[in-house]
Amino acid sequence: MTYRADNILSSPIEYLKGVGPYRGDLLKKELGIFTFKDLLEHFPYRHVDKTKINLIREINVDSDFVQIAGKLTSIELVGEKRARRLVAELRDSTGTIELVWFQGISWIQKILLAGNQYLVYGKISFFQGNAQITHPEIESLSEVAKDSKFILEPVYPSTEKLKSKGFGGRQIGKLTRQLFSVLSEKEIPEILPDQVVQQLKLFPRFQSFFNIHFPENLDLYTRALNRLKFEELFIAQVRVGMIKSQRHRYSKGVVFNQVGDLFNNFYSTYLPFELTGAQKKVLKEIRKDTASGKQMNRLLQGDVGSGKTMVALLAMLLAADNGYQSCLLSPTEILAKQHYNHFKELTKDLPLSVELLTGSSKSKQRKKIMEQLANGSINILIGTHAIIEDAVKFNNLGLAIIDEQHRFGVAQRAKLWSKATIPPHMLLMTATPIPRTLAMTAYGDLDYSVMDELPPGRQPVTTVHRYEDKRAQVMDFIRAEIKKGKQAYIIFPLIEESEKLDYENLMKGYENVKAFFPEPAYWMSMVHGRQTNEVRETNMQRFLKNDTQIMVATTVVEVGVNVPNATVMVIESAEKFGLSQLHQLRGRVGRGKDKSFCILLTSSKLSNEARERLKIMSATNDGFKIAEKDLEIRGPGDIAGTRQSGVLDFKLANIIQDRQLLDIAAKMAVRLLESDPELNSAENLILKNHLLLQHGKTQWSKIS
Repeated sequence: MTYRADNILSSPIEYLKGVGPYRGDLLKKELGIFTFKDLLEHFPYRHVDKTKINLIREINVDSDFVQIAGKLTSIELVGEKRARRLVAELRDSTGTIELVWFQGISWIQKILLAGNQYLVYGKISFFQGNAQITHPEIESLSEVAKDSKFILEPVYPSTEKLKSKGFGGRQIGKLTRQLFSVLSEKEIPEILPDQVVQQLKLFPRFQSFFNIHFPENLDLYTRALNRLKFEELFIAQVRVGMIKSQRHRYSKGVVFNQVGDLFNNFYSTYLPFELTGAQKKVLKEIRKDTASGKQMNRLLQGDVGSGKTMVALLAMLLAADNGYQSCLLSPTEILAKQHYNHFKELTKDLPLSVELLTGSSKSKQRKKIMEQLANGSINILIGTHAIIEDAVKFNNLGLAIIDEQHRFGVAQRAKLWSKATIPPHMLLMTATPIPRTLAMTAYGDLDYSVMDELPPGRQPVTTVHRYEDKRAQVMDFIRAEIKKGKQAYIIFPLIEESEKLDYENLMKGYENVKAFFPEPAYWMSMVHGRQTNEVRETNMQRFLKNDTQIMVATTVVEVGVNVPNATVMVIESAEKFGLSQLHQLRGRVGRGKDKSFCILLTSSKLSNEARERLKIMSATNDGFKIAEKDLEIRGPGDIAGTRQSGVLDFKLANIIQDRQLLDIAAKMAVRLLESDPELNSAENLILKNHLLLQHGKTQWSKIS
């Protein structure tokens, strides 16, 4: 049987009885509802018990949404121009309440009549000590009585503009009810395999859609909600699982079949420190992937300072041993140069050619690099976006590594694929730890490795929170560290609303710091977004070489900048930073053998959320714990490194709150694909066709 969402669900919304062109236009512009299917999937965010009517005298400052019934005693226009509003008074047997409209006044005036009985629903607010409801949902009590089959009434997301046109959440409910009068199980068939439905005792699909809108009781609503959440998560897991499985089975990859002299010689003679267990494990995984004849697509998550760069270099030596070139793509010139200098230093005694290509490479140098790349005499190329330009041609690129992968778009990664006849092996590295639940959904089509050990000799950074009034002690502490020959960072936040304010804020901060650290006893570098690349680079280099002891900067201090001698990180107005940003900044210190410190300076007025962030930062150095917490506080859409590819656009499921459902969905998807990788069996064809109908969700994943 083939599954096709019958044409009725793809009908334009204006064709639904009760909508028409004008309302259809409003629904499209305000809520993105274009078709019957969009309306079906416009889910209510709560249900109101229609039998529960609040009394006006019970309303107090703690009241939230209320439903009241009473007589409209007066209705009048007040105020001029912008302050013009329609004010009505509703009275029940216990008191009166004010109803207010600022928009859609002429329309509301037409439908309300003083003396009539109305049912009103809305959010309570207080103005000059009196309770009122602004833009309430309102309908005639006689209409409600006719329509009282469902006790739990759905309340839908609406907008102020829609409400002002008398088209609030309740009116959307009426349209949805009208929609169900023309739908049957034929239009909403079961798409999940029987074995999954039976094993989990899932509610039937059509009934789930009906009961999420119009349940007769809470139990039916819960069962419907769980069923539809599971379906979203399961389908996402099957989709990424199929991409991964197809890559494992059908992709072609160049074969690195030997560990040769370059790798062995470097490993035994030039490795600066013993590899951690985590580094060895990842190298084994890379070795296995690159020898399989299939293309490697591996995401390497390593917390700040876990030694990803060393793994990258060893993987590149492996490529060179097998006669292939490799490249490392960095988000900024500062990082690219740092990798280049580091690799050059480590491999100086090996017969290996390492080159650097960035936007500021001189044309003579660039031309020479292009020639050597094309004839194969360069083994390793490190650079920025300049590497992916069309003019850059490799002789035989076998491995492409992307550092801080979330800084690059999918199309840029795709360009790297086209640099070789057989797409190169891909290693995507990130220092932004991705919580497990997010990795399962957003990156489920990649194989992923985690490095969670610090290299030997590194000590965890001690983090403390101090209020503004302790600034002098903090500066004294920096002075003591500088006296020991150490260096310090002082970071100021970027306030996104205004570049001018940022700059003034930074300059003011710089002068304050200067007052504590006068020249020539102390020297400072300053780095901010307004500087040219050259100035910024010079100031960074002065700090790197220890010509300056203090670096004052906005958040442009890049992830990956490596100054082992810096032992203090002071973050000014730390309450303005997100958790992962604070963790990334803290990672700039603690890169040498010495004990390092991170000091979070804040004002004394803190929101609960900011207090929570500072508490977590002081309690743990574990990037994965911090990432999980960040996900809880901010939700999946905001996390750095999340792919904007639609895989997280769940309408109902939430990967944080529905973690258990996600785990079950992932296990079920794996089991299904192990037994039927192409979904060709009779009972899985419906699901396969459903996935094909959802085209557009998978086109890019293959290359990201």
